[in-house]
Amino acid sequence: MPTKSWYKDWFSSPYYHQLYQHRDDTEAFAFINKLLEHLHPAKGSRMLDVACGKGRHSKALAEMGFDVTGIDLSFPSIDEAKEFEGDNLHFYQHDMRLPFWINYYDYAFNFFTSFGYFRTRREHDNAIRTIAQSLKQEGVFVIDYLNVHYAEDKAERSTIKEIEGNQFHITKWFDEEHFFKQIQVIDSNSRALKHLYTERVAKFSLGDFTDMLSYQHVQVQEVFGDYQLGAYDLKKSPRLIIVAKKKLR
Repeated sequence: MPTKSWYKDWFSSPYYHQLYQHRDDTEAFAFINKLLEHLHPAKGSRMLDVACGKGRHSKALAEMGFDVTGIDLSFPSIDEAKEFEGDNLHFYQHDMRLPFWINYYDYAFNFFTSFGYFRTRREHDNAIRTIAQSLKQEGVFVIDYLNVHYAEDKAERSTIKEIEGNQFHITKWFDEEHFFKQIQVIDSNSRALKHLYTERVAKFSLGDFTDMLSYQHVQVQEVFGDYQLGAYDLKKSPRLIIVAKKKLR
């Protein structure tokens, strides 16, 4: 199994942003609006967007009147996000495995499977600890993850996408502990291989998250299975969306 931290290079690569530029912002923002309607956060609530990327969701939350901080490991992404900073919107390059502000936020979000990338369970536990510590007592954490069982059943093994002169040859597979996605970037004209990346995401179940969260004194409150906040079904739901609350000690 590879030990290199693949995400450090891949998430900062122009090919990553080229490949995923088609992601549906309309669906993403519709989900966030639906989520906020459900959570009813007070205007001015302090929110932490963990693994914020270039900050598209942080910006949307700030425009809704919340005090938002976005953190991400990628220097290029944060540099771009910082262009949009304002009185209620700030960005920091930060590794989620390391402590951040303590007992400060009312809400913390981790959107669109921006977790599960690290090599060991201890590193993931450290990330959950960072998020838990960042929350005030009774603060709320929402994590939006893939549903392992659905992803196993629906995985499309091989695809080719052509984008702006590059062919992306994508191959997917999984083992007992991880999902893998290999991306070969090939020049459409010369057929030369330009780059090769392999994504790896841990197979964390609802039980795994419940254990990791409870160890940090964060308790699961609700579980949803899609971006319309439908009921979670172990086999049929495309997503695993957990709403958890930091318990009073």
